[in-house]
Amino acid sequence: MPTVDIAQVSIGRNRRPIKPEKIAELMESIKASGLLNPITLDGNLNLIAGLHRLTACKLLGLEHIECSIVNYKNAEHARLAEIDENLIRSELDALERDELWLERDLILERLGLRARKGDNQHTLPTKPGSDLRTPPPKTTLELALEVGYNERTFQRGKQIARSIAPEVKEVIKGTPIAKSTTALLKIANAGSFEREQAEKAEKAAQEASARLEQEKAKRQTLLAAEARARQKDLQLTALQSVLAERESKEAVKKAQCQVQQQEVKKPTASRTAWQDVQRIKPGDQWLLERHLVYCGDTSSKEFIDCLPSNAALAIAAPSPTWNHDYLVDEARIVAVLREEDYIHELCQRHQMPFRFQLIFGELYVAIFSDQKISKPQKPIGILGVEGIVAYLVSLYTQSSNFVIAPFLGRGEVLMACERMGRICFAGEANPELVNSTIRQWQRWTGKQTPVNYAARKLN
Repeated sequence: MPTVDIAQVSIGRNRRPIKPEKIAELMESIKASGLLNPITLDGNLNLIAGLHRLTACKLLGLEHIECSIVNYKNAEHARLAEIDENLIRSELDALERDELWLERDLILERLGLRARKGDNQHTLPTKPGSDLRTPPPKTTLELALEVGYNERTFQRGKQIARSIAPEVKEVIKGTPIAKSTTALLKIANAGSFEREQAEKAEKAAQEASARLEQEKAKRQTLLAAEARARQKDLQLTALQSVLAERESKEAVKKAQCQVQQQEVKKPTASRTAWQDVQRIKPGDQWLLERHLVYCGDTSSKEFIDCLPSNAALAIAAPSPTWNHDYLVDEARIVAVLREEDYIHELCQRHQMPFRFQLIFGELYVAIFSDQKISKPQKPIGILGVEGIVAYLVSLYTQSSNFVIAPFLGRGEVLMACERMGRICFAGEANPELVNSTIRQWQRWTGKQTPVNYAARKLN
């Protein structure tokens, strides 16, 4: 088997991202048994297949590497061979696989080599003087079937690769979403109208340019760019929604596991001072490490003075004495949970700028904001107040953002913030609910007695 100087191997820019865990695995294998499969190069020592193997050998300090050298007619034929190698041998994310399927079909089309189902090396001629079969012996679909994908998965994969904007793909790569065909389809379907408008305008621009109608070509090019920008924004919103669904489900699952663990634990003799005797009274401000829980009227100046001026989100359930329209001045987005029959009355009563509503089973969430925000696609599988709250926190906030909860309920917002790394400013007029929420936070975190900030200020 021939060898080459590793430093002479050229690596093209159109390469899959390197996976560190695969590199580490290969390094151990090479140290133990040597390189079992040589890399593949073309006649100019351009790498066709084996980037992970090459990288592993570099990191081991090797100067030479075994290789197979194959002569291809041109760069596109070499790229076809590289794609086939990756599709058959590599462990690919769904998005990586889908992009290779589409790229392979486009190369075949450009070369006029689109193979038909049933074509193979016996039915298709080889050009004189060439060792390359033309067209390649398998259709892209046949390659997909060979490694266990059905035709429906193949067609959906090409739709995903074709429909998601390049900028959005870059954001997705390396995330868990890149592995999920279901999630990728949701993103691909967002902005489909805008994508069609862009494609129509791009075609019109090309035709106008061919007819030397430069002004019309410029107008159509501008329309296409505007449609592509809208498509990208809608797909980024869909991506945020998909990520929020995923994080909210994980947060709820984590909470359920914690509850189950607590239920099987036997009670111990030791109890925290909080669980023994504590009296909650109006005006108390309890610090739970980063969080604050206020006991009293959450429409009062005292509570509003406790709030940060730059909260990312406020989550509320309207009460009969609602007087909380001020929330839109304190938070970028205000989400109000309401049952189905009361959504119309909710919107009539509030003076906050209504944007849209989200529906979760029989619960509605009205979204208010002074800013223009895009409506996400309908979330799937988000049920119950706990799941809805976790979804909203994930969708509209980032780590260490402030979240306002003017009604404690069963502590859903506070506990979601604790689990998801946000900072909660919560309030409740009912001392029993304040007590219950603080005890719940203690059980979850295992932390010591919280501090009554109001009492500490008086002292």
